[in-house]
Amino acid sequence: MEIHIGDRMADVTLVSKEGNKVQLSVDGKIYEVDIAMAENGSCSILHDGNSYNAGIIRGDGGKNYDVNLFYRTYHVDIVDTQVKYLRMKKGGEEKQDNKIIAPMPGKVVKIPVQKGDRLSAGDIVIVLEAMKMQSNYKVSSDCIVKEILVKEGDSVANSQVLMTLDIIIEE
Repeated sequence: MEIHIGDRMADVTLVSKEGNKVQLSVDGKIYEVDIAMAENGSCSILHDGNSYNAGIIRGDGGKNYDVNLFYRTYHVDIVDTQVKYLRMKKGGEEKQDNKIIAPMPGKVVKIPVQKGDRLSAGDIVIVLEAMKMQSNYKVSSDCIVKEILVKEGDSVANSQVLMTLDIIIEE
């Protein structure tokens, strides 16, 4: 998922979780932390032998927080996969690109099309899973599947080309 901390943007992925021990990838760098949450919004974080205490205040929208740490407050916005997809899709609805590109790292769950298939606007071309949420990716205009560059079960990277298309231009 994408996280905005003030003016900084970070790509954060939960790698593993076992009890309070969490392994996160932040912009590709792995961090192992021990996080204990309290009911009052406070949490204790252990990382590299250091202890940190943070107060977390949830915003009205549920996807933003104020995090108080060391007498400083950080405003944090979480952009989940669905919001990120909709934001990336906005403005591109009118014109279909000749490629389907992964908007975030994830796993290919299903590819309901084959090379050579003729698609109509609104047809689902691939289903990706990221952060335990599945997203259907659709074409916005008529096209033909030119090449499928991934297969079901593959892990994909952010901005990876998944499929190429031949756009059908009606005259």
